[in-house]
Amino acid sequence: MKYLHTMVRVRDIDASLRFYCDGLGLREVRRMENAQGKFTLVFLAAPDSPEAEVELTYNWGSTEGYGSARNFGHLAFRVEDIYATCQHLMDMGYTIHRPPRDGHMAFVRSPDLISIELLQEGHLPPREPWASMPNTGSW
Repeated sequence: MKYLHTMVRVRDIDASLRFYCDGLGLREVRRMENAQGKFTLVFLAAPDSPEAEVELTYNWGSTEGYGSARNFGHLAFRVEDIYATCQHLMDMGYTIHRPPRDGHMAFVRSPDLISIELLQEGHLPPREPWASMPNTGSW
């Protein structure tokens, strides 16, 4: 058996690509447009683990609300500098719902409310403003 990918449905492919690619640094691996099925699949991967893909599924013209069910859990990515990654995401307008107060773990949500866990490679000492920043919403 071999793990292939995790699929998440997205409402706005451009907003999702901005978050996953520009924000998190994932790269588009391949894309498939299916006019008959009226959907687009975009496969993304992190540079250090190209074999573990995230599939963004965009259903053309869908008005279905995907909600914020917590039964899915989250996607997790190891980052080289959690403080720099969180700052970059905040500068792009995203909310860090669970700041990296401990220098090790943070949570942010995608435009489609998918919870993303960021884990520091190694461990960084607590640093302000992160150490005293409260949680915001849910993740």
